[in-house]
Amino acid sequence: MAPTTVASRPMRVEIPGALDGERLDRAISFVAHLSRRDAAAAVTAGRVRLDGSVVTKVSQRVAPGAVLEVDLPEPVAGPSPEPAVDVSVLHADDAVIVVDKPAGLVVHPGAGHATGTLVNALLARFPDMIGRAWPDPARPGVVHRLDKGTSGVLMVARTPEAAISLSAQLQVHSVERRYLALVWGTVVDMRGVIDAPLGRSSADPTRIAVRADGRRAVTAYEVVGRWASPHPTTLLRCTLETGRTHQIRVHLAAIGHPVVGDGRYRAAGAGRRVSVAPRLAPGRPFLHAAVLGFDHPDTGARLRFESPLPPDLVGALAGLGEPVQPGPGDRPG
Repeated sequence: MAPTTVASRPMRVEIPGALDGERLDRAISFVAHLSRRDAAAAVTAGRVRLDGSVVTKVSQRVAPGAVLEVDLPEPVAGPSPEPAVDVSVLHADDAVIVVDKPAGLVVHPGAGHATGTLVNALLARFPDMIGRAWPDPARPGVVHRLDKGTSGVLMVARTPEAAISLSAQLQVHSVERRYLALVWGTVVDMRGVIDAPLGRSSADPTRIAVRADGRRAVTAYEVVGRWASPHPTTLLRCTLETGRTHQIRVHLAAIGHPVVGDGRYRAAGAGRRVSVAPRLAPGRPFLHAAVLGFDHPDTGARLRFESPLPPDLVGALAGLGEPVQPGPGDRPG
C-alpha cells in the first residue's frame, strides 16, 4: 500500500441543498464519509466549525451554503494503482465514473481484501484521483457499494467535490437504483413494497437482520417472470428507496423468497433448493444492479445507465426454460 499525499488542512465544504435541516453529525458523516460515531466525536472534540465558529452540539441543524470545516484525522495509507485489475467503464468525465462491476470484484480495500479491488483498478486508469483530499483515503471516490457477489452498474466520484454531491443525492433518495433478482418460490403479488427496518444481527454482527430498532429500509418489487421447475422461482425487478447493507437480500429472505445462490440469507428448506439451483459461481447470488440514474455533480443533467444481465445469469435463466407466467416487463437477457 503506497501512502497518499492528502493535504493536512481541514476539510472545507459548503453544505449542499440536499442536506438542508440535517443534524450536524449526520451532515458530517455524509460529506466526510465518516461513521455517525466518528462525526459526533469530531463535533464534541471541537474539531468542527460552521462559518468559522466552533460548534460542539451534534444535534445542531445545518443550512445550505454554510461553510463546514472538519479537522479530519491524519491520513492513512491509501490503495495502490493496479493496472492488472480489469474493469468495464461505461462513462467517465472530470467529475464521475460509472462502471459495470463484475461479480467477484470487491469495491474497495478492507479486511481480507487489501488489493485487487475496483478502487485499485480505477486509480491505475484515472491517476488524477491519487493525492486528492479524499475524506477517507482508503476509499477514494467510493459513495456507494455493491457486494462482492453482486454485478452491475456503480458510480464512483472522481473528485471530492463530486463525492459530496453524489452522497447528498443518495441521502435524499433521488438516485434511481433498480436490480434484477431471481428468488426462490412463487411471488404471488405482481407488485409489492417491503418496508422493514434493518440493523446488525444481535446473534451475528456480520449479518444484517430486520430489527424494530434498525434504520428505515424500503424495497419495491415487481414480477418479471415466474418458473415452475425444477423448483418454483420468480424473477423480480427491485427498486431501492434506501440503500442499506444487504438490503435486497435481507428483505426478500424476510418475506420467504431468498435470492437464488445467496447462501448467507437463505431461508428454511434451502438445502433442497440448492440441489436444483441454476449454476452460479460460488458465493454468487442471482442479483444484478441493472439501472442507475443520478444528477451530474457539475452540470445537474440527469444521467441514466443500464447494465444487461451478464452471461452467467443469462445462462441460469436459459436453464429454467420459458417462464410459465411472464410479468409486465420484457424478459431481460
